[in-house]
Amino acid sequence: MHPADTQTDITGQTLQTNLPVLTLRRGEDRRLMAGHLWIFSNEVDVAKSPLTRFAPGDCVRVESAQGRPLGSAYVNPGALIAGRVYCQDATRQLDAELLRSRLASALALRESLFTQPYYRLVFGEGDLLPGLVVDRFGDVLAVQIGTAGMERRREDIISALTDLLRPTGILFKNDLPGRELEGLPRAVEIAAGQVPDEAVIEENGCRFVFPLAGGQKTGWFFDMRGTRALAASLSSSVAGGRRVLDVFSYAGGLGLACARAGASSALCLDASRTALEYAARSAELSGLSDRVQTLCVDALGGLKDLRAQGQSFGLVSVDPPAFVKRRKDMEKGLGAYRTVNRLAMELAEDGAYFVSCSCSQHVGRDDLRKVLSGAAKDAGVRLQILTNCHQAPDHPIHPAMPETEYLKGFLCRITRPGRGL
Repeated sequence: MHPADTQTDITGQTLQTNLPVLTLRRGEDRRLMAGHLWIFSNEVDVAKSPLTRFAPGDCVRVESAQGRPLGSAYVNPGALIAGRVYCQDATRQLDAELLRSRLASALALRESLFTQPYYRLVFGEGDLLPGLVVDRFGDVLAVQIGTAGMERRREDIISALTDLLRPTGILFKNDLPGRELEGLPRAVEIAAGQVPDEAVIEENGCRFVFPLAGGQKTGWFFDMRGTRALAASLSSSVAGGRRVLDVFSYAGGLGLACARAGASSALCLDASRTALEYAARSAELSGLSDRVQTLCVDALGGLKDLRAQGQSFGLVSVDPPAFVKRRKDMEKGLGAYRTVNRLAMELAEDGAYFVSCSCSQHVGRDDLRKVLSGAAKDAGVRLQILTNCHQAPDHPIHPAMPETEYLKGFLCRITRPGRGL
């Protein structure tokens, strides 16, 4: 590359101004033409554009086999997803100006959706910022960078976030396993300002406290906000309120929201003692300690124990971690979903509401529907699906990328048929 075709970013790294070309193999441009943003390594014509000529994070001009420009992408020659398109303009550098513009657009959307500064500010490809996730907890931001392309621009990201939001602290929560696939180290570090050990947010009328550096993912699961609100709206629909069971509760987001809305009681079940300690503290902060209990136990064993005790509930929620992380795990993972949902259904009263969700990217909505149908048959109950549950709107779905619609769920009604009915 000629020296005149380069420039230096604020980290001192060299970036291209005249982008080199990444050529796709014949017929491999269909997904990108439809709007998809990923380029797999086996789709690249390595004879025309060897991946080894690029460094991780380099920007390229993506072209079809016929030379048609398809957009600008950053590349990682050592990753399965070798390129991620960030702009339809095939000459556009991923520079500080473009990053700031995209972040400003993402902020404008969230400010139009929410009245309080608690939300997912950036959702990767859904905000045309592949490889970047940002959660906002008031004056503190938790950032996850999942790709070498975004890692190359971390200082630009910090600068843009600082200019737009003036946070008191930015935490880089870069401990996600996917970084290893990009050849990046896993680490949790303060990137700017001061970051407390814990964050406090408000959601569905409750106050929640949870750990930042030591918490799961970025600390909070904003994606379930709408589903928690829906469950809460149904928790007082019988005299005296329903008994609620929140399985895989983490810090009690659904259970507390239901208790706040009028449930007679909420039992938060999780295998993490730390998460349940935060649920109890959040219940105290929200004035709900008298109606919220916690049970630290493995989900399968805990559900069996509750059944043996003769317990039953008027609203049951099952929101497990991803049981299917890879396609080859589908059969085993779907079996696990069926088992845990069957055990939970056995605890549902006649006429109970039942919420079941899956955050496994590879599990489709129809897969989950079939799981619930099988679980209901196993449990000997009738299941009526009332509505779909989705990830919250601060997790916007890219219409050409089904991968961005990772959270699927159903709100159901369970009835127990009598003999001969």
